[in-house]
Amino acid sequence: MSGSAAFFDLDRTLLSGASGEVVSHALRSAGVVTRDIPGESLVYKLFSVFGENLPSMALGRQAVHAFKGHSQSAVRTAAASAVGDLTKRLQPYALDVVRDHQRNGRRVVLATTTPRDLIEPFAVAMGFDDVIATTYEVDDNGRYTGDIVGPYVWSKGKLQAVREWCDARGIRLADCHAYSDSVYDEPLLSSVGHPTAVNPDVRLALMATARRWPVRDFSTPPGVVKIPVVGLELQRLALQFSRPEFFRYARFDISGIENIPSVGGALLCANHRSYFDVAAIAMVVARSGRTVRFLGKKEVFDAPVIGPIAAAMGGIRVDRGTGSDEPLQAAERALKAGDMVALMPQGTIPRGRAFFDPELKGRWGAARLAAVTGVPVVPIGLWGTEHVWPRNSRVPNITNVTSPPTITIKVGAPVALSRMSSEVDTSRIMSAIMSLLPPEAREQREPSADELRRAYPANYVGDPEGEVQRRPGTD
Repeated sequence: MSGSAAFFDLDRTLLSGASGEVVSHALRSAGVVTRDIPGESLVYKLFSVFGENLPSMALGRQAVHAFKGHSQSAVRTAAASAVGDLTKRLQPYALDVVRDHQRNGRRVVLATTTPRDLIEPFAVAMGFDDVIATTYEVDDNGRYTGDIVGPYVWSKGKLQAVREWCDARGIRLADCHAYSDSVYDEPLLSSVGHPTAVNPDVRLALMATARRWPVRDFSTPPGVVKIPVVGLELQRLALQFSRPEFFRYARFDISGIENIPSVGGALLCANHRSYFDVAAIAMVVARSGRTVRFLGKKEVFDAPVIGPIAAAMGGIRVDRGTGSDEPLQAAERALKAGDMVALMPQGTIPRGRAFFDPELKGRWGAARLAAVTGVPVVPIGLWGTEHVWPRNSRVPNITNVTSPPTITIKVGAPVALSRMSSEVDTSRIMSAIMSLLPPEAREQREPSADELRRAYPANYVGDPEGEVQRRPGTD
């Protein structure tokens, strides 16, 4: 037998904190463990904040003696009761990585110091192919002897256990992947062909940088950066600069922030008038206290000034030329993980006379996402962003600080959707957005020659008459 495998650490890698705290509570609730270990709660707190440490490992080594004489069956039953609480600590994007490896034909293995009998029920429930863990010896009566069988699966002991597992199956470590948060797993990470530091502690973060290992955090989608150790998402830092005082060339009239849910997945849908719309939405998100994944076409991410903002906001880049569903799939994963996603159903800024059409036309992506995820759709009406960054300009006008234009941003209540028809729901979403715009937006009028000129991209060579009939979102 041959192939490859992916080995996942448990605490602070797959889980947001320590599993021991949850399992200990289950053991006490089942009456398997009846006494407290001095300093146990403090050790778990230190572990959750700073990562693996020698006191926590010393506590783990001594735990085998506390189990002496206890029934293995009773312990496994108690451990099974902890699966639900452990699952609540599972990082939102952890299983995506696990499933990707399985789809690519790799076996996924939970490799953890946590005793096998305490964590195997969780591993089975999560769909892992195998478990490598510290194994407590059991006598003929099914009771723990107080000894360990094989290595203590920590640091070099974990590498030894993984190597034995691979040797038994004809798998080369060089073909394998490994994920861990702890510098104590350096022996394993250094031995596999594809190491990844996940939510790394201070020393592992430095080591990963020096060795150019990939760094991930399973609490966020791929590509979203967190500052190592402190765990602060880079977007939160970037949003601190999404404040009116940093945009002296525009005034902002923002209302309806209370309509954005404080927790859980939500889809923010806005109309599209300018590349500056991204900055306007960032203002809204900053005031909500949340973060957002911005779904936008590649031109937004390539644009100066706004492109970096979109990327820092955990942007999901859309390249329509490929016809791929991956952007919508990424947005779906984010929504199901409890994130907010922002998009503009129009797909692109309307050109020419289409820009002045009072009826907004949208694509079906938002409605499809709402139907498959069940999240609320929150409409946002944007007005005036084109005065900061007109369509015919390659960069925003940042020089108008004496009489800056006013940008109106109005957030509406969630849209009532059928979640049965993409066409019907798209119409409802666009109607909700239109209702948030000022009265002048709903009036049919003839634009001036200068307004038309500003509504076309720079060096436009298309058919102006065809723009009115152009399908929303096409280029």
